[in-house]
Amino acid sequence: MTTASPGRMPSTTHERVPSPPPTSNWLGFAGIIGITVGVFNIIGGFVALFRSSYFLVGTERILVFNFFAWGVIWLVIGVIQVVTGFGIIAGKTWARAVGIIMALLAMLGQFAFMAAYPVWSIVDIVFCLFIIYALVVPPRGSVA
Repeated sequence: MTTASPGRMPSTTHERVPSPPPTSNWLGFAGIIGITVGVFNIIGGFVALFRSSYFLVGTERILVFNFFAWGVIWLVIGVIQVVTGFGIIAGKTWARAVGIIMALLAMLGQFAFMAAYPVWSIVDIVFCLFIIYALVVPPRGSVA
């Protein structure tokens, strides 16, 4: 015998509750590393702005930019990376695409910056590769 709650028809079949989408530790990892790399790039931008002699290598130009322009570029990239990292953790689809693009831009910038500070450039490039991998790997429909 089945019982009915007020305002509801009795049911003899079990209702299926949809399961939540699978979570991905890779997306959480990408978000955290994205925030970390963004903070490091913000710090690098401030150093280039206020203490340009720290990165000085022979001349005061990196490719076509002086250290002030380079510092502003890294500040902008860093802020976008931090915001994107929080978006990735929140499970926003746009953040995954922006995260990949920003990691690629940061990698290109680090290749240009390698003459000034090679060890940090290599570390940053490796972190960006981790971000790209972690954003591409998650299963379809996963959330952070």
